[in-house]
Amino acid sequence: MFQIIKIKVIPRAGKNEIVGKLADGTFKIKLKAPPVDGKANEELVKFLSKEWGVAKSEVCIVSGQKTRTKLVQIAN
Repeated sequence: MFQIIKIKVIPRAGKNEIVGKLADGTFKIKLKAPPVDGKANEELVKFLSKEWGVAKSEVCIVSGQKTRTKLVQIAN
Protein backbone atom coordinates (compact mmCIF):
# COMPACT_ATOMS: atom_id res chain seq x y z
CA MET A 1 0.00 0.00 0.00
CA PHE A 2 1.24 3.48 -0.79
CA GLN A 3 0.07 7.04 -1.11
CA ILE A 4 1.05 9.80 -3.50
CA ILE A 5 1.25 13.36 -2.21
CA LYS A 6 1.87 16.64 -3.97
CA ILE A 7 4.59 18.83 -2.47
CA LYS A 8 5.82 22.36 -3.08
CA VAL A 9 9.42 22.73 -1.91
CA ILE A 10 11.01 25.96 -0.72
CA PRO A 11 14.80 25.40 -0.75
CA ARG A 12 17.48 27.30 1.20
CA ALA A 13 15.25 27.80 4.25
CA GLY A 14 16.45 28.20 7.82
CA LYS A 15 15.28 24.72 8.81
CA ASN A 16 13.46 21.68 7.46
CA GLU A 17 9.75 21.88 8.23
CA ILE A 18 6.26 21.27 6.91
CA VAL A 19 4.74 24.73 6.66
CA GLY A 20 1.19 23.61 5.94
CA LYS A 21 -1.18 22.76 3.11
CA LEU A 22 -2.19 24.91 0.18
CA ALA A 23 -5.84 25.20 -0.90
CA ASP A 24 -5.48 22.35 -3.42
CA GLY A 25 -4.06 19.96 -0.78
CA THR A 26 -0.41 20.40 -1.76
CA PHE A 27 1.99 20.20 1.19
CA LYS A 28 4.34 23.18 1.47
CA ILE A 29 7.75 22.12 2.83
CA LYS A 30 10.82 24.21 3.61
CA LEU A 31 14.25 22.59 3.23
CA LYS A 32 17.70 23.80 4.24
CA ALA A 33 19.39 22.27 1.19
CA PRO A 34 19.95 24.28 -2.01
CA PRO A 35 18.37 23.11 -5.28
CA VAL A 36 21.77 22.10 -6.69
CA ASP A 37 22.91 18.64 -7.85
CA GLY A 38 19.83 16.95 -6.37
CA LYS A 39 20.68 18.00 -2.79
CA ALA A 40 17.17 19.34 -2.11
CA ASN A 41 15.63 16.10 -3.41
CA GLU A 42 17.90 14.01 -1.15
CA GLU A 43 17.02 16.23 1.81
CA LEU A 44 13.31 15.92 1.00
CA VAL A 45 13.45 12.10 0.94
CA LYS A 46 15.39 12.01 4.22
CA PHE A 47 13.02 14.52 5.87
CA LEU A 48 9.82 12.76 4.73
CA SER A 49 11.08 9.33 5.79
CA LYS A 50 11.75 10.72 9.26
CA GLU A 51 8.42 12.59 9.47
CA TRP A 52 6.32 9.62 8.34
CA GLY A 53 8.39 6.99 10.13
CA VAL A 54 9.32 4.96 7.05
CA ALA A 55 12.61 3.90 5.51
CA LYS A 56 14.21 6.21 2.93
CA SER A 57 13.80 3.43 0.37
CA GLU A 58 10.01 3.71 0.80
CA VAL A 59 9.97 7.39 -0.27
CA CYS A 60 10.22 8.02 -4.02
CA ILE A 61 9.96 11.24 -6.02
CA VAL A 62 7.68 10.18 -8.88
CA SER A 63 7.85 13.47 -10.81
CA GLY A 64 9.30 16.95 -10.42
CA GLN A 65 12.95 16.08 -9.84
CA LYS A 66 13.97 19.45 -11.33
CA THR A 67 11.03 21.60 -10.23
CA ARG A 68 9.71 22.88 -6.91
CA THR A 69 6.40 21.06 -7.31
CA LYS A 70 6.81 17.30 -6.86
CA LEU A 71 4.74 14.14 -6.66
CA VAL A 72 6.08 11.84 -3.96
CA GLN A 73 5.12 8.22 -3.37
CA ILE A 74 5.31 6.99 0.22
CA ALA A 75 4.89 3.30 1.06
CA ASN A 76 3.25 2.42 4.36
